[in-house]
Amino acid sequence: MTVIDWDKKDVLNYLGTYFPRSYAESYCIFKEFFRTHVGIFTGKDNLSIFDFGCGTGGEIIGFLTAIAESLPEINNIHIVAMDGNYHSLRLFERVLAEYSKRVNLSIKHRVLPLTIDDFYDLDIMYRVLSSGSFDIFMSFKAICEFVTKDRFEKQNAYAHITNTFLPRIKENGIMVLVDVSTYNNVSQEWLPRMMDAGIAQAKCSTLLKNDGYNQVFTITHQKRQKDISKIAWRIIQKQ
Repeated sequence: MTVIDWDKKDVLNYLGTYFPRSYAESYCIFKEFFRTHVGIFTGKDNLSIFDFGCGTGGEIIGFLTAIAESLPEINNIHIVAMDGNYHSLRLFERVLAEYSKRVNLSIKHRVLPLTIDDFYDLDIMYRVLSSGSFDIFMSFKAICEFVTKDRFEKQNAYAHITNTFLPRIKENGIMVLVDVSTYNNVSQEWLPRMMDAGIAQAKCSTLLKNDGYNQVFTITHQKRQKDISKIAWRIIQKQ
């Protein structure tokens, strides 16, 4: 799928089906990370997040819920959410506004509507963001679309995005890469293998990852019982 091309009807359908998956995946990943890396953000009462390809924001809401439960000392969250689909960004803002009423967090956000077609567009974003801007960079099931659309001239998209944004992460900050664990017909490669090959090209260390190349989540929500989601995820930190 290439979600960036969807119209409002498609995005609304996504909100009722795939949004719960992204929420659950993010919540579980961050809960596990905060459990195994106690003290990663010790002494901080605020966090800044950049979401690359946020869509309707399921992963952001899952992250915020994990923060509220695991790191009660964090009171302020600053979010920059980038996506190329205008309908997704508008829905994300509506969801976030409603969620903010239900959690004891001060949440400020800025949406960044930007379509990445090539290296030039990515360079524009890089220049907009100052060095060491964010505690957390996350990308959930978005980089696969750049692979499918062959945006980076046969280069490994995970390597290019990792190398581009690692300098924009603060000291002790983290990068969270999550993607579907399918075979991509354009790159003719399994995406988790492509992800690991890309990460290996960056100056970083892996803090936490799922076992192997695939983790299965089973989610029950209003539209579906036992909805199956299969992803690969890696949490890395610059060296």
